[in-house]
Amino acid sequence: MANELTIPSRGEALRAHLDSGGALAAVFPYHPPRALLRAHGLLPVEVWGPPGRSTAAGDAHLQPYTCSLVRAGLAFLLDGGLERAQAILVPHGCDSLQGLGSVLLDFVKPAMPVLTCYMPRGERDLDRAFLADELRELAARLAEITGHRPGDGELVEAIEREERADAALGELLARRPELALGERDFYRLVRSREYLPAEAFAALATRALALPPAEGARPARTPLVLSGLVPEPMALLDALEAAGATVAGDDLACSGRRRYRPTRGADAYARMSEGMLSGPPDSTRGSSVQARLDHLRGLARGSGARGVVFLTLKFCEPELYYLPQLRDGLAADGVRALDLEVDLAEALPAPVVNRLEAFVETLR
Repeated sequence: MANELTIPSRGEALRAHLDSGGALAAVFPYHPPRALLRAHGLLPVEVWGPPGRSTAAGDAHLQPYTCSLVRAGLAFLLDGGLERAQAILVPHGCDSLQGLGSVLLDFVKPAMPVLTCYMPRGERDLDRAFLADELRELAARLAEITGHRPGDGELVEAIEREERADAALGELLARRPELALGERDFYRLVRSREYLPAEAFAALATRALALPPAEGARPARTPLVLSGLVPEPMALLDALEAAGATVAGDDLACSGRRRYRPTRGADAYARMSEGMLSGPPDSTRGSSVQARLDHLRGLARGSGARGVVFLTLKFCEPELYYLPQLRDGLAADGVRALDLEVDLAEALPAPVVNRLEAFVETLR
C-alpha cells in the first residue's frame, strides 16, 4: 500500500484507545448501535471470529451445526480475548447469535456484563418504534455499567459523528474503481470501520480518497459483485486479484449492507432506530427475496459485473435461505453466480480457489 496511508491494526488501535483512558465494548454482528455505545463512553469493537483460530473452547457449549462465526467468537471470549472489554453486546442477528446470547447469560456467564438487542425484521413504523424502545432499554443498562447518562446533545453528537463515518464508508465503496489499492488493502481499509473510532475512520477514508492513482494504468480487471457476511478468509481476496478480478459491487454484511442513510428529527433514539434499519436489503434483517434480488441486480448493472460470488459461511441459515432464488433471478438477467462455502476456523481450501479462478475465466 502507498506509504501515505497507514491503517492501524486492530491491536494497535485498541492499545492506543486504552492507553488514552478509553473503554471498549465487544460487539458481535451485524448492526451495532455504535452511536449509543460511544455516547456512553465505550468504543464498539466488532467480533467477527476472529478467523483462523481454534474453536475448540466454544464447541463444547454449542451445537456442531452452529456457524463458525459464533463458535470462533465464543472460543475467543473463553480464551481471554475479550477480557479488556467493559461489556459484551450480542445483537439478535440470527438464531445462532440469539443462542450465543443465551449461553453467555445463562451458562458461561463471563466476568463482564452481557447485553442483548433485538433487531426487528421489517422497516415499518412499528418496527422503528420497537427498535427505538430496545435502544432506550439498552441505554439504561449501559448507564448502570458506565455510570454515565448522556444527554440529548451528547446522543445527537454521537449520531452525527457515526453518520459522517457511514458516509465515508459509502464513498469508499462507490469510488472503489478510482482507488489504487489491491483487494486485500482495500478491505483492510474498509474493515477498519469495525474497530476505529468513527472520527478516526472518517479521517482515514478522506486521506485514502485523496491519494493520487498509482503510476501507470491500472490493469483492466473482471468486475464482480461479492455477497455474503464477511470477506474471510482474506486469502480469498488475494485469489480473486490473482485471477484478474476485482470487487466492483459490495453486498457484504460487514460493509456494503451498512450504507445507512442520514437521519433527522428531535428524538435521538428514533434517529438511531431509523438509521440502523435504513441500510440495503439484508438477510439478517429478514428482507424479502425480491428486495435482495433487486439490490444485487442494481449492483451488477451499476458496476458492469456479469458475475456474483456468494461467499457463504458454513451453516449460515440466513444467507443459505436466499441462495436458490437469488441464483435463479440473477440467471434470468444473464448474471452468473458462484457459491463458495468457507469456515472461519479453516484456511482457504484449494478447491475453492480453483472454482473461483474457473468462474472468473467464464466471465471474460
